[in-house]
Amino acid sequence: MHLSHDRPDYAYALRAADGQRAKVNDRVLTASFAIAPNQLLENWAVTDARALTIQDLEPLLAMAPSVLIVGTGSQQIFPPAAIMAHCLAQGIGIEVMNNAAAARTYNVLASEARRVVTALIIPA
Repeated sequence: MHLSHDRPDYAYALRAADGQRAKVNDRVLTASFAIAPNQLLENWAVTDARALTIQDLEPLLAMAPSVLIVGTGSQQIFPPAAIMAHCLAQGIGIEVMNNAAAARTYNVLASEARRVVTALIIPA
């Protein structure tokens, strides 16, 4: 039986994620970051979903997503309602989930060539 390594059609894949780290391609990241199929924003300065501000969203929205996924660590924690409203007012769908679920969802949407940005919050 011949096995081949499946390589995505996009530059950045989330191979694993939990509340302390994530694996992007072959790199392990231990600080909050944002990822899009062809862009990686390392060291996103957010460590708590409850303290997320509209200003924190600016670098994510600059990546022009149609869908924004926010991974909030090992547990799902909803950010302030103003964050959700800000995205929806701009026509950007927003989903909040734990980091493992966010990684799986990102890979599915990226493989469908969707304009997805996923931000994973990793506590300091």
